[in-house]
Amino acid sequence: MARNHDDAAGDGVGANDSQLCAQGVRLKIALVSPYDWAVPGGVNGHILSLTHHFQRRGHEVMVVAPTSRQTGREPPWVKIIGHSSIGLPASGSVANVSLSYNLGPRVKRLLAKEAFDVVHIHEPFMPLLSFQFVRYSQATNIATFHAAREGGSRPYAYSKFIIQPWMKNIHGRIVVSFASRRMISRHFDDDFHVIPNGVECAQFAEATPLPEYLDGKRNILYLGRLEKRKGLPTLLDAYRKLKRQAPDTRLIVVGGDGGLRAGAEKFVEQYGIEDVVFVGYVSEDEKARYYKTADVYCAPNTGGESFGLVLLEAMAAGTPVIASRIEGFSDVLTHEQEGLLAPPRNSDAWCESIKRLLDDAGAREAMGKAGAKTSQAFSWERMSALVLRYYEEVANRRQPSADSQQPSADGQG
Repeated sequence: MARNHDDAAGDGVGANDSQLCAQGVRLKIALVSPYDWAVPGGVNGHILSLTHHFQRRGHEVMVVAPTSRQTGREPPWVKIIGHSSIGLPASGSVANVSLSYNLGPRVKRLLAKEAFDVVHIHEPFMPLLSFQFVRYSQATNIATFHAAREGGSRPYAYSKFIIQPWMKNIHGRIVVSFASRRMISRHFDDDFHVIPNGVECAQFAEATPLPEYLDGKRNILYLGRLEKRKGLPTLLDAYRKLKRQAPDTRLIVVGGDGGLRAGAEKFVEQYGIEDVVFVGYVSEDEKARYYKTADVYCAPNTGGESFGLVLLEAMAAGTPVIASRIEGFSDVLTHEQEGLLAPPRNSDAWCESIKRLLDDAGAREAMGKAGAKTSQAFSWERMSALVLRYYEEVANRRQPSADSQQPSADGQG
């Protein structure tokens, strides 16, 4: 069962706390990503959403990240540091990071020039850019830990004694889910504040379905990277079994190639499975339309998910969800409420769950409405306000004598 959704959004900070007062200072904030800014991903998307909402509230934001493809057309608030990107294995995926030798001096110069009020470092111990900000920043330093690896986290276990001395340079620590907090708390005994990822609710709620798929067939959607831990093989096998019973169905596979597309296409061809459409990578606007087009959204991931952002996106579109019963997902979706939880890697159970929802229009409608309501608790408007509130709390702890002179950090909220 998922936790109370108000609790999931900020350790019990109530919904009214997102309505912070409009009076306050204009903060100068650095949002630091260790990941290649040219490669779409969850952390970079998280940072981009925070940026837009902070800017709307009147704060000055600079995003700092490495890139493998600097175009010269980056927005003025994006600062590229580190141009060589290398792919490192990370939790069943690949993390594109910079190992440039001169990152430290460049970070020191940037910090001296900009004099940020807050430096918000994402994945602070991922090589190599984020760690340079941990080393050198004298601002109020906030870190967000995104990862959650079921069954333990060898990188933290192996590097614990290297990381521990630098933890004192991080004044506030955020995790994006209870799964993330459970994982990191095994290795570091400290206060980790849960503020989940957010979702742009209106973007998904107001999207229009794609007309080419509105031909009377019932649409099953997979949307994610085509890599092993996302579970596409399980869904393909479930759909192979379902198609015999429900010929008026279609499986739409949306996502960039994580190495599995050729194998997935071969599986479809080998078994002669009809009505499987491989779409490839799509834009954010198109993604919302695919959610809106689907009768059921499926997330058959096998583990290693810190948070069910894709589940929330589907919920915001009003689409019922079937998701694997794994950490991260179970913290977002309540079984039989916004959708169904099914065992990972079990194609028979997945076939049964999909057929059940496709055969019950009333359940799909009720779950879609419940999901849309749940997604509101995770709106980026609310999550960004909670992050700003946490900045303020941490800054006040660092300067307790100045509490009475510290206005709200919300800016123009």
